[in-house]
Amino acid sequence: MNNANSSSTPRPFSLGLYLLIVFVLSWPFQIASALWATSLLSRYALISTAMVMVTVGSFIAGRYIFRDGFADVGWRWGNLKHYLAALGLVSLLWIIPTLIRILTGALDPSALDKTKFIWLLILPLATLIPGFGEEFGWRGYMLPHLARRLSARKAAFSHALIWWVWHLPVLIITGIQADVAGGMESNMPAAVSVLVTVVVVVVAGAIPSIMHGIVFAYLWTRSESIAVVTVYHAAYDGLRDSLAIVAGLPPMVGLWANALLTILGIAFLWKGNWQKLEEISKRN
Repeated sequence: MNNANSSSTPRPFSLGLYLLIVFVLSWPFQIASALWATSLLSRYALISTAMVMVTVGSFIAGRYIFRDGFADVGWRWGNLKHYLAALGLVSLLWIIPTLIRILTGALDPSALDKTKFIWLLILPLATLIPGFGEEFGWRGYMLPHLARRLSARKAAFSHALIWWVWHLPVLIITGIQADVAGGMESNMPAAVSVLVTVVVVVVAGAIPSIMHGIVFAYLWTRSESIAVVTVYHAAYDGLRDSLAIVAGLPPMVGLWANALLTILGIAFLWKGNWQKLEEISKRN
């Protein structure tokens, strides 16, 4: 009887061990996607698997390693206002710039391949399960654990930093591939050129990516709903990728999205109401 009670006793949460489990399970699929994916389907399959592996790793950690359960994941549907806020932000990031391109003549609607419009529906829906895969792990499981050790804002920032680090394999490999593809135009030694490219890609993407993690954390905290933040994740990734297929996403659209997410992330981190995250941290 004592042994049974002992086996069910929660083990102290270790961030390092948790990340080791999640990264070992998910990073190989990220790397495979960046190195070997040759089509939209293969890239989607590998990246989606990497995202789902975040949930698999989190489930293993919460169920079998730390045995602390998943009570704070956010098992509620959330309110309509939170869904409207999430989808409104996605529209502001991707749909509005595309409409502006059409109104200013930068994009000719008649030149678009109408057969590709189906992607605008398929990709957001197809990203729901992979989106949940990330949200369950990063927001639903890891963020509350960090909040029990740190202040709410420090926990949100730390979680966003880790989330950005998780994406590094794709960023680094993509940077190397871009440099190799354009290597003939550079007068620098190959190794130096690759290093410079990787540093530029990583550094340039760090701030907007980390601030986007803050936006994710704030949306999850305010809605207390894994469903709301999953819908945001699926809509963000799905519309971005489908619009890239249908209409293309020039650099200015990416700069607009990164600038807006950076501003929102800073605003939420500085002036946001993180009281609910603080309440979650005091439950156990």
